Amino acid sequence: MSPNTVAIADVVMSRCDELAACSEDPECITRRYLSPPMHDVHDRLSGWMRTANLTTRIDNAGNLIGRREGTIPTDGASSSENPAPNKNPTHNKSTVPRALLVGSHLDTVPGGGRYDGVLGVLMGLALVELLGDTPLPFHIDVVGFSEEEGVRFSKPYLGSSAMVGEFQAEWLERQDADGTTLSRAIVDFGLAPDCLSDSAYSPEEVIGFIEPHLEQGPVLESCGSPVGVVSAIAGQTRLRLNFTGEAAHAGTTPMQGRRDALVSSAAFIRTVSDLGQRVEGLRATVGQLQIVPNAPNVIPGSVELSLDVRHPEDEVREQAIKELLVLGEKIGQADGTTFSVLEETPEAAVVMGSQLKELLSQAVVESGYAKVELPSGAGHDAVMMAKRFPTAMLFLRHPGGVSHHPDERVERDDVAVGIEVLGRFVERLAGCGD
Repeated sequence: MSPNTVAIADVVMSRCDELAACSEDPECITRRYLSPPMHDVHDRLSGWMRTANLTTRIDNAGNLIGRREGTIPTDGASSSENPAPNKNPTHNKSTVPRALLVGSHLDTVPGGGRYDGVLGVLMGLALVELLGDTPLPFHIDVVGFSEEEGVRFSKPYLGSSAMVGEFQAEWLERQDADGTTLSRAIVDFGLAPDCLSDSAYSPEEVIGFIEPHLEQGPVLESCGSPVGVVSAIAGQTRLRLNFTGEAAHAGTTPMQGRRDALVSSAAFIRTVSDLGQRVEGLRATVGQLQIVPNAPNVIPGSVELSLDVRHPEDEVREQAIKELLVLGEKIGQADGTTFSVLEETPEAAVVMGSQLKELLSQAVVESGYAKVELPSGAGHDAVMMAKRFPTAMLFLRHPGGVSHHPDERVERDDVAVGIEVLGRFVERLAGCGD
């Protein structure tokens, strides 16, 4: 890696630290969708983008986009000299350049780390800074997605859903824990929920999407590789479930015959864990409970649970969900409670089969590193982007593999390698690296 990429990587690390201070909680990093700290992140990141000569905008889903303008050749050269992944022209005499999208998300989980998502956005900006004035036959749009984690409105990928034209109007009525609707939150952020369709890119506008990201696992560390290329993203289903029983006095109601919704929920959570350990490659998690009335001297009458199920093979994931829902019904019947599914959101596994992935792998090898391909068990905005555009992901080594946690780590030199790989990738995409 060159001294230039190391210097740029130092800036990326410093900027990650600076954005970590934009938090709803002074004791940890918590930055939910359309929260006031997201305004602070947008202000700082927009300033850095403008310094790098990017034109910035915020779409009506809250995504921040900074554009590095491409050039239109005067000789009418076509993409036969500058191949794009889907073999359509990157430019010609009669059309404007298309865009390569690079980035990740800016929101965090409560008490999260400083690199998940944000690092990928800042690496996109670092790529632009590395390129300097190099002419390219396509735009580069650095994207900071507004909502990937799904924390505030229990719905992930809101920003990327809007960008691929799959935002559903009924989502605007979803409420956060304070009763604020998604529509109201968008308005309060200074945006227009009635114009969300304007956030979408058409396939004709886009060459593809690249998402740099921490691995969030131990594979690259175990094989001694600073970077790897994602081969696939595991399928994921998120559910909201409910056990309804009967609230009653904790001191006067006999144990026999109680209809305790929390007891049913506890039995179900154990079942989820047992199945996850029994099925190879399955990840099954209950991460959130809402207990009603949630008082120390009242038997819980209702419990709403989240359920997150993931597997690289969709059939295995779907079968696991069927089994868990049957077991939930049986637990409810045995306890005298009612089990119900409130919401189910499936996302199929995504295979990174595009030419972008191959170009990215070539860039890794040209940078002097072994080609390593690995699957992702975590969800990413790339899941949504792949529905409309050629998509690839570059993973960075994650020392310790601890993610969604303050102990999240990345090494400066690995960031420098990642920036160099992205630069070589862009050269190949533009036809300048042959």
